[in-house]
Amino acid sequence: MESLILSHNLGNGIVRLTLNRPQAFNALSAGMLDALQAELDRLDQDADARIVILAAAGKAYCTGHDLREMRADPSQQYYERLFATCAKMMMTIQRLSKPVIAEVHGVATAAGCQLVAMCDLAVAAEGSRFAVSGINLGLFCSTPSVALSRNVSRKHALEMLLTGDFISAEEARDYGLINRVVPADALQSATEALAQRIVAKPQIAIEMGKRLFYAQLETGIEQAYQLAGETMACNMMHPDTLEGVQAFLEKRPPSWTR
Repeated sequence: MESLILSHNLGNGIVRLTLNRPQAFNALSAGMLDALQAELDRLDQDADARIVILAAAGKAYCTGHDLREMRADPSQQYYERLFATCAKMMMTIQRLSKPVIAEVHGVATAAGCQLVAMCDLAVAAEGSRFAVSGINLGLFCSTPSVALSRNVSRKHALEMLLTGDFISAEEARDYGLINRVVPADALQSATEALAQRIVAKPQIAIEMGKRLFYAQLETGIEQAYQLAGETMACNMMHPDTLEGVQAFLEKRPPSWTR
């Protein structure tokens, strides 16, 4: 049986992970969640991996949880375990030391929209659509709301959650859910170009910066400034940072170690 997650090393530290349940529109079955968790854990320990692109096979990016699988075991204990597994995977994306870019096409709904929101950056093809549509089934998308409300404004988030309506790629960009919209035939190249721009920067600054960015968002402003100051002080002591500052002063290109 073909793997539920395909992994390809694109070179220069860029790794593409592809959701691979196209016949099920990449619904997040228990097996898919476990496979994606395993790949993220592996990449977290891979010193050569610098950035992750999270793409999908088939016509859709991800339509959320596998409802057929969920109905096969209608117990609260099972549902709590499933959502805890999903939350762990989503948080792994945020805690990963490498940036993660969602490469979106087709539709991203419910936990699929949550997946896009949890990625650090997102590039979407024209014609892509996004929704947190559980409300249409009588189920408020509670766990997707956590990620959605940390990306878009409260009123935009609540409108999506309370109506279940789709928004376009352009609306998703304007709301802050994704970074940019590109022609469908340029999606892969545009995402890889963004990844290349990031890996051209010093690895230590990227890793420390991502960790600090999310930590300070969840704290009060005073503690946020304290964390930021400590991070910048540590960052300044790294050889790559010292080289970057010296190169700027000497008006020459920096020579990074990585």
